[in-house]
Amino acid sequence: MRILAIDMGTGTQDILLYDSTKPVENSVKMVLPSATEIAARRIRRATAAGRAVVLGGVVAGGGPCSWALEDHLRAGGTAFATPEAAQTFNDDLDEVRAMGVELVSEDEAARIDGERVVLQDLDLEAIRVALMAFEEPGDVDGIALGCLDHGAAPRGVSDRLFRFEHLRRIVESRNDLLAFASRGEELPAYLTRARSMVASAHGAAPVAFMDTGPAAALGALHDEHVGAHDEHLVLNLGNMHLLGFHLRGRQVASLFEHHTGEVTSEQIVRFATRLAEGTLEHAEIFESKGHGAYHAGRELVRPAVPGVVAVTGPQRGKVRGTALRPYFAAPFGDMMISGCFGLLRGYAEVFPEARDAVEAQLGRG
Repeated sequence: MRILAIDMGTGTQDILLYDSTKPVENSVKMVLPSATEIAARRIRRATAAGRAVVLGGVVAGGGPCSWALEDHLRAGGTAFATPEAAQTFNDDLDEVRAMGVELVSEDEAARIDGERVVLQDLDLEAIRVALMAFEEPGDVDGIALGCLDHGAAPRGVSDRLFRFEHLRRIVESRNDLLAFASRGEELPAYLTRARSMVASAHGAAPVAFMDTGPAAALGALHDEHVGAHDEHLVLNLGNMHLLGFHLRGRQVASLFEHHTGEVTSEQIVRFATRLAEGTLEHAEIFESKGHGAYHAGRELVRPAVPGVVAVTGPQRGKVRGTALRPYFAAPFGDMMISGCFGLLRGYAEVFPEARDAVEAQLGRG
């Protein structure tokens, strides 16, 4: 069975083509620029050429492409966007207009002379072309997708709080990292980015979705050293978001989420230590520009930093040499693909018919 796992981040998209007939170490793996980074480069190209930007496509991840668009407008450039693409920058389209972006229909966009930038988190055709260049067939039996979706918060509601409430509700409904996995068609309506990513698969294969933070934590548990312990502190330091979990197995005792760029190494150590002790307060995280903290099942763990502090993610260097004594998890020898292993587990969770194929190489877990 062949499953394509794609973990879409802010800086990179990490791709694993899993084949249950081969050792995991022989899987095709790619770490490529993220979709938002690709869009940002195309917007900057338009700015340099003095051309208008015409944004089409669907709701996708912001960050780099948002910053590039702001720079383009500040430089005196013009920008047009279809309503769906415009939601990449803000769910409130009046706010997008206030940026200086003119909203146009698909037909109007097609007639505008400018640099066309298609926004989408999943470009399946581009991935297939890359695979075929190395004589690797592009057909798959399943697709496992992950990204971080703040969700379309109601007007006047903080998107940071709205996302964190989504995480909390999932843990309350079923305390298991695998509870974050869902069939693509069963995602709630407010997860607009995730739903657009799933829709971009165009029915090529059954699709499972899992939030990238829990997927990375789940993937880290596949490191042999981490997996040998029952209790863990797992930190995923992505390029934009930091998620910390105090776990017993796959069960969550506590979690917090912050923005990687908003915290110092010292703050990470303090937050992680207090998370493990069960004393980290939600207000402390939110008021320092993070999302929040939540203690779900403190009876599962001891109120102390566990023996293993597993760290993954491209910004893991922020805790190198700190009092946390981090262990840099590298499941199956590859830290950057941690999230993909979590996505594979998530796929097998929501499509039980794939469980034997996933466990054939990843083990029972």
